[in-house]
Amino acid sequence: MAKKCYLCTRNQLNKVFVLKLMTDICCIGHITRDRIITQNPPMTAHCAGGSAYYMAWAIEALPHDVDFHMMTSVSREVMPEVEKLREAGVRVTAFESPTNVFFENKYGANMDNRTQRVLAKSAPFTLEQLKDEKARVYHLGTLLADDFAPEIVEYLASKGDVSIDVQGYLREVDGEQVKACEWTDKLRLLKHTAILKVNEWECLTLTGITDPREAAQQIHEWGVREVIVTLGGGGSMILAEGKFYVTPAYAPSKLVDATGCGDTYSAGYLYARAKGMGYAESSQFAAAMCTLKLEHTGPFAHKIEDVYQIIKNNQ
Repeated sequence: MAKKCYLCTRNQLNKVFVLKLMTDICCIGHITRDRIITQNPPMTAHCAGGSAYYMAWAIEALPHDVDFHMMTSVSREVMPEVEKLREAGVRVTAFESPTNVFFENKYGANMDNRTQRVLAKSAPFTLEQLKDEKARVYHLGTLLADDFAPEIVEYLASKGDVSIDVQGYLREVDGEQVKACEWTDKLRLLKHTAILKVNEWECLTLTGITDPREAAQQIHEWGVREVIVTLGGGGSMILAEGKFYVTPAYAPSKLVDATGCGDTYSAGYLYARAKGMGYAESSQFAAAMCTLKLEHTGPFAHKIEDVYQIIKNNQ
């Protein structure tokens, strides 16, 4: 059944000063309903989430000198979150889904440790929904393994650079439990992937190699141009053009909530690259955004001056 597109309102369109023929960054992903449970401090929060959601708000907080378009699929229950983004000036195309992704994220005392349950799912994206979008970079905010069919990735790669956060490809739902799974199409799709973001566990799962540097080299040999490896409290590293660029983690003033931190990193990195920054500078910019994000629940909500202050304080 064809999915309905929620059309942009006149007011929302008026807030977009110039719509380029070619979008700089198009982020595609579901907005979720999230239940976040933390131990230190003990807290249960209910909020919207999802890779695309966290990325959209992070990009919105930065200077509007990079053209950004978010494409999502949501139930009517979550449409108010789309309207909030539009009111803030974010260009959003939203397709209707009969149900919406509902995640429960439970953190241990160490914020790098998380268990998940999925209480509902959204409809997968279709080629028909995405075929008319023109962008330099298509960032796929995958949440679950069936969000994007292989044909969609191949098609988007024929039009621009594909950027993937691999997390969704490595997890499937069994009942309500999120279980690790193999990315069966990885060799088929990684050769069409320009930028891939993985964490240390995902590196091991993809390659079977325990050393993150060696794992990144293997992923690069499979066809990925820029391999981003996030290491939690150990910082991050980027393999590009045959060289590693290592950035330490910048300590937050307080550690509150890591939900959306990886998506914030992607937003910072892609924004910086779109602005013409190099690999090392882009990694530092992304890491500083993560530091600020860790200090509160919800999406990144700081100014670019705050980002540069974090970098300056850690030089």
